[in-house]
Amino acid sequence: MLLNIMEIILPLVGLALVFLPFALAFVKKIARNVIKRRLYLHVGLFFSLILVLSLYFLLISPNLQAEETVVNSIIGTTAQGLGFLGAALATGLSALGAGIAVGSAAPAAIGALAENPKNFGKAMIFVVLGEGVAIYGVLISILIINKL
Repeated sequence: MLLNIMEIILPLVGLALVFLPFALAFVKKIARNVIKRRLYLHVGLFFSLILVLSLYFLLISPNLQAEETVVNSIIGTTAQGLGFLGAALATGLSALGAGIAVGSAAPAAIGALAENPKNFGKAMIFVVLGEGVAIYGVLISILIINKL
């Protein structure tokens, strides 16, 4: 019974912690430094939630862990869940890094094109290099999921 309640409450608390920092940002206009501080809070709460949930499922609830017998596959075990979490983090963090890279390279490329249209090839190379980071993250995720 307790496990069923925890299966409902923990995801709801997790969702509240993830979306709480941005609740007021969508309702009214907020200064840029406040939004930046909320972003840091959001990322910190997300990773602390992942740590707490990992510790909960690994240490506190032993009935969710694999049995002591030899298992030929990891389907339905904590290892498979952590593998999927690793694949999701690889994709998400690489996409975040690519967004930051393109967000700073694209305006510079537009400025360079405004001054000299012959710089198109050089400018596009820097923008595409930022997108390559996201593609590598997706590739790593595919490799991780194929191993599961």
